[in-house]
Amino acid sequence: MLVNNVKPDDHIFPSATKSCAILGRFDLGQSIHCLVLKTGYETDVFVASSLVDMYGKCGKIKVARRLFGEMPERNVVSWSGMIYGYAQLGEYEEALMLFKQALYERLDVNDFTFSSVVQVCAHSTLLQIGKQIHGLCFKTNYTLSSFVGSSLISLYSKCGVIEGAYQVFDEACLKNLGMWNAMLIACAQHSHTEKAFDLFKQMEGLGVKPNFITFLCVLYACSHAGLVEKGRHYFELMKEYGIEPGDQHYASLVDLFGRAGKLKEALSTIREMPIQPTESVWGALLTGCRIHGNTELAAYAADRIFELGPVSSGLHVLLSNAYAAAGRYEDAAKARKMLRDGGIKKETGLSWVEEGNKVHTFAAGDRSHAKSKEIYQKLEEIGDEMERAGYIADTSFVLRKVDSEEKNETIRYHSERLGVAFGLITFPPDRPIRVMKNLRICGDCHTAIKFMSKCTGRVIIVRDNNRFHHFENGKCSCGDYW
Repeated sequence: MLVNNVKPDDHIFPSATKSCAILGRFDLGQSIHCLVLKTGYETDVFVASSLVDMYGKCGKIKVARRLFGEMPERNVVSWSGMIYGYAQLGEYEEALMLFKQALYERLDVNDFTFSSVVQVCAHSTLLQIGKQIHGLCFKTNYTLSSFVGSSLISLYSKCGVIEGAYQVFDEACLKNLGMWNAMLIACAQHSHTEKAFDLFKQMEGLGVKPNFITFLCVLYACSHAGLVEKGRHYFELMKEYGIEPGDQHYASLVDLFGRAGKLKEALSTIREMPIQPTESVWGALLTGCRIHGNTELAAYAADRIFELGPVSSGLHVLLSNAYAAAGRYEDAAKARKMLRDGGIKKETGLSWVEEGNKVHTFAAGDRSHAKSKEIYQKLEEIGDEMERAGYIADTSFVLRKVDSEEKNETIRYHSERLGVAFGLITFPPDRPIRVMKNLRICGDCHTAIKFMSKCTGRVIIVRDNNRFHHFENGKCSCGDYW
């Protein structure tokens, strides 16, 4: 067009910027923006909105916000582009504030807007706000959208309300692949393994072709249920659908073998990979080594990881913990020193509980909460009942060289226990206690919360960084395999 001196207009510019957004080509988008300025289309609402959307999707949120602020008139595309841009960068509070402002200005939001903001609530585990937005979707008939439906399934699943996810899925008239995948991962994370396999069969029966994400979901389900042969079956089935396994699929397969104690098979899988093993693949092997106490293989895996260059703090800590668990405190200290020397900070373990529209956050040994006194009293009270019921603290999960009394004191006040205690003193007996956690739940806390559920008769749901644990009557949905 440009070579033939055909001038773009308010229809061509949005199409071009949309292509840049899809490709993530911020550089090309900037060039088109320059041409927009030269041709005087910067005040056109459709062109300006497409530029805001493009910058937002390319992660250039400051540029997008500046253009957004300069627009004399805004439409649903510009508002949705800003909300999506903030959500993509993890700036969830700003995304929700913009959505609230859009509603205040009586904007007719669309399914893309609703999908983005519901995902914000899902990632932030804001169940009550998510429910309110679900109600608004229902009133405006956007619950019929597959995009909104996928986000709602994710919302209820990530907030620990798997029943809500099933309801959204079952009520959907039209289900796209995104909805099937969202329901599959929900089943996998909540230990509804057989249901996940059943959903996969339904997909096949209905002629819905699975994609690489679908197979990641079923491999995840196999891994967290210890179903090695099933996992092998689905891994091989990918090839029948013409899907070439990627590094994430190999990481899932290695994780499956590692958790099942088949560390040699896990290592063989890595060595036979047709692609270069990534951090996630070696990290899956490290996880298996930690579970089964194979520090020698863990060290080998760590050497391979360090060869890849800078890695996440989680892998450094994983290696350090493997050494510490084996009593090799000097090696553990060396691993942590490497962490410090690299300027990498270990992620602080946090747990949080939603009460109404307020989120209560706890760290291990935290006494800053307004109800701290009542929380610790409840832990002491329930602790006595737990010991009478047979609970014995396993201090091997305290990976620091301290005396046994200090280890007992340390493990008793982990963040997830504080969250559970807060739930016990706050919520009525018939309401499940939902605690979210950013790191893996430790083995002793897992045992302790089983006893808590037994002694109190309460349903306790804990989400760690891998999956959900539904505790009821002294048992956990994971079957102690996680």
